[in-house]
Amino acid sequence: MKKIAIANDHAATEMKKEIVKMLEAEGYEVLNFGTDTNDSVDYPDYAKKAADAVVNGDADCGIVICGTGIGISIAANKVPGIRCGLCKDVTDARLTREHNDANMLAMGARTTGMETAKDIVHTYLTTPFSQGANHIRRIEKLGKLDGSIQ
Repeated sequence: MKKIAIANDHAATEMKKEIVKMLEAEGYEVLNFGTDTNDSVDYPDYAKKAADAVVNGDADCGIVICGTGIGISIAANKVPGIRCGLCKDVTDARLTREHNDANMLAMGARTTGMETAKDIVHTYLTTPFSQGANHIRRIEKLGKLDGSIQ
């Protein structure tokens, strides 16, 4: 079974709840690091918790959601070892896994419809990394940039 860290800010509480239901119905274990209310919070605090769980191996991958997905993806990508792709459609989700071996997915609750978000999550979770030599080389360079690879 795959463990998935999920986090969100106040703009994405409802989307997070729906995604969690879907994931649990599909047999995933979900570690919820997001807020469960609509009270205003700061997305970097929640992104860091989920990203830390991925980097530490407590979760196999992570999903972060805010209003647009932009801020929370930037925050997640500040954690060394994280490759978080902001995805607006299933093509983005497929390519961020195939080419970037993204270990986190970001989405925007205000910019992405619920059914599209579910399709994005499903695609992200079921698409394998291509193992292409050119992609491996680039991922290693990313790791050197953030210091997660020496």
